[in-house]
Amino acid sequence: MRRFLAISFIWLASIIPAAAQTYPRGPIKVLCSFAAGSGADVIVRFFANKLAEQSKATVIVENRVGAQGNIGTAAVAHARPDGQTILITANTVLAAAPHLFKDLGWDPRKDFAPVGMLARLSFVFAVDAKSSMKSMDDLVQELQKSGEKGFYGSTVNTGIVAAELFKAQKNLSTQRIPFKDVSDALGGLLQGEVTYIIYDTPWVLGNARAGKIRPLALTSKFRSSSFADVPTMAELGYKDYDLTPWWGVVAPAGTPEAIVKQLTAWFAQITAAPDTKAFLNKIAADPYPGTPDDMKAQLESDFKAWGDYVRLANIPVQ
Repeated sequence: MRRFLAISFIWLASIIPAAAQTYPRGPIKVLCSFAAGSGADVIVRFFANKLAEQSKATVIVENRVGAQGNIGTAAVAHARPDGQTILITANTVLAAAPHLFKDLGWDPRKDFAPVGMLARLSFVFAVDAKSSMKSMDDLVQELQKSGEKGFYGSTVNTGIVAAELFKAQKNLSTQRIPFKDVSDALGGLLQGEVTYIIYDTPWVLGNARAGKIRPLALTSKFRSSSFADVPTMAELGYKDYDLTPWWGVVAPAGTPEAIVKQLTAWFAQITAAPDTKAFLNKIAADPYPGTPDDMKAQLESDFKAWGDYVRLANIPVQ
């Protein structure tokens, strides 16, 4: 019997790809394309910590900030395809950036291997909590009075496109101040440099509870239980307004299929776990699981949609 079991084990080991047997070979680096403390950073670090539990490996989060998420994304696109460097990112970087920048240095369709989808959330229009503005109508009136002296702040693709679509529907001439990161944008809002900002629900939720900002409207098509009294832009009559970012995982193109499958299995277990659902609920997000094939198909659809958004909002290519 022992001899039979030993032979069986050797046979099973022989049919498992060598890449999967030896993975990971060291610390796994997870890149976050946005600043520490941002809503993106909160999401990335949660899933990175869970990946460490699943893989029994050391997992390191590295923030590569700049160019609306493009610097960190490029770093993973050019990383060695061995599964030791991966990116947890939003579809709005992968799908939108090619329509916003001429020379990215990476191609979302060619330079990445989809691993899986994780979660979805919304972005939020918000003003200084001390301001007199209590609704989007109040914000519109304020911006109409300000004209070209009205300003908004956002450092990510979703926020910029959301603001420009809003401007287009209300014929506003508000301008964007290109802050380096979310903390600078918050400072600009509280100091009166901008009239409003647009950022993701995890970051807005914390600052709203701290009494710093007042949320006015959600960009997604669904309401959030964490913002029970905050309407969606579609509810307020903004036509075809649905910007619902989702988060997923990619590895560099050429990563062995066995390693991608292992990562997919780990993240699927993480996404299905009760504590993950509780965490996402806490930050006003929802689980949004999906296979590599699901992710590839969704990104193709989003790529087209974001091209339409950028054209509708008349955003110049940088």
